[in-house]
Amino acid sequence: MAIIQLKTEEELNQALMGTTPVLLFKHSTGCPISAKAFEEFQSFSKKYDTHDFYFLHVIEDRSLSDIVAKRWAIKHESPQALLLERDRVLWHDSHRAITVEALEDAWPHS
Repeated sequence: MAIIQLKTEEELNQALMGTTPVLLFKHSTGCPISAKAFEEFQSFSKKYDTHDFYFLHVIEDRSLSDIVAKRWAIKHESPQALLLERDRVLWHDSHRAITVEALEDAWPHS
């Protein structure tokens, strides 16, 4: 499927309407650690090409980033990956802990 950029709360809500968990990556475009973590996120997504994955830019879309932090009571960090299911956080991590292996461990296998 695709890696989709979210820019609004409405788009986030649409992504959460499905029956499968949503993997969301919060990306800081000016940070080399975030760039590396985003590469890991992209590599992971290629293994599950039947799913959509989501990201947002924390600087450019700061209000959406703040909404995510407040809605799930997760301290804002970037980079940050969150596995969400409707109104639950199933897993989250940040910075150098975002690796293909960590995402594999967190992803619900069927």
